[in-house]
Amino acid sequence: MPPIQDHPDRYAMVNELHARPAAKITAPMTATFLAIKPPRFAAKRSREDDRDHLLALLERHGAGHPAPDATHFSTDMGRYHMKWESHTEFVTYTTFEQGLTDRPFDPASFDVYPADWLGDAPGKRLTSIIMRIEVMPDNTEDMIDKMLDWFVPESLAASAVLDGVAVIASDFRIDAAGHIRMALFVKQGTGGRRVGRIVQRMCEIETYKTISMLGLLRARSMSPQMGALDDELTRLTRAMNESGSKSEETLEQLLRISSELENMVVESSFRFGATGAYEALVHQRIQVLREARFNGRQTLHEFMMRRFDPAMRTVKSAEARLAKMAERAMRAGQLLSTRVDVERSAQNQELLASMDKRADLQLRLQHTVEGLSVVAISYYAVNLVAYLVMPLAEPAGVSKTVAMAVLAPVVVLGVWGMVKRIRAKFE
Repeated sequence: MPPIQDHPDRYAMVNELHARPAAKITAPMTATFLAIKPPRFAAKRSREDDRDHLLALLERHGAGHPAPDATHFSTDMGRYHMKWESHTEFVTYTTFEQGLTDRPFDPASFDVYPADWLGDAPGKRLTSIIMRIEVMPDNTEDMIDKMLDWFVPESLAASAVLDGVAVIASDFRIDAAGHIRMALFVKQGTGGRRVGRIVQRMCEIETYKTISMLGLLRARSMSPQMGALDDELTRLTRAMNESGSKSEETLEQLLRISSELENMVVESSFRFGATGAYEALVHQRIQVLREARFNGRQTLHEFMMRRFDPAMRTVKSAEARLAKMAERAMRAGQLLSTRVDVERSAQNQELLASMDKRADLQLRLQHTVEGLSVVAISYYAVNLVAYLVMPLAEPAGVSKTVAMAVLAPVVVLGVWGMVKRIRAKFE
């Protein structure tokens, strides 16, 4: 028997579960992270441009190239280890350099990305991170002092993760060099893959948090237009109950509002839907870290609950409001359309009644004309018949008056019968 055939996408489906593996990291180490996204139509961007930009960086460092259809790639670039990933709306670059800089979060760590190469990027910087990965000191106070020195205390979020094998900290603020600062303290002997997964989760949290906020900006930009349309929709709905309002004009305005609302729904549906998906990923990534409170500081979950979640609720509120407005406009349009149909039906009934009345008048006029026609035709017919009969009636002693009196009824009846047959034929 021939061997059973595989589904054509079997390997692709299995390999997707193992895509984007975490790097193996040994503390102390410095990690840099860069996410690039086109400002518009990011999901439809040219993937070839992303690949060409990646190849330009690899060639500068003399590194190998990925497969033509690769969506993730890892390689060594001199003293750096680089990891590249392609996502739906953005691409990310993560580099790891063994050791720490003398100056914490030194902007020089980003020199791995040349300035001219950054200028040629097929998009804009979505976010960038400098992460300092240290071995956890024995004295907790040393960690606390470093956190208070590196981060803004009022925004600082810090927690122990993965059953206490590491402590993460960040204030999620952009520093003077334009980067987000993150610190990771790991216990001596923690596995490199485990540390790599923590770093990956932290970078994902920042990236998904940032791109989720695009939904908030979209909701805010739409708010004035939604408010104006809401007021106009309310005015038109009230006008429907007012006497003297012109239904067809009101219906035309409602259709215009419905069209604008549907256009707004279409333009915002992808961004609002993506925001919901990214929000879920943020919370899922935080959940898998298994946070525990560290030194009374707010955890990442609490930070997101206080600052990130309200923004997401605003997006959901805007999405729900837009959907309800579109439904209101549709219902109002349907009601007004029904009202217009009823009014037109009443007008049609009046028109039909008027037509019936005119038809009745025309019928009566026709009967009158027919009667007059019979009289006129009979008058001339009697004279014509008289010319034929008189030569025979005079020798018989019948006067013209008597002959005309006898002929008139006969001719009138004959003409009337002829007209009746003609009318019956055409009816």
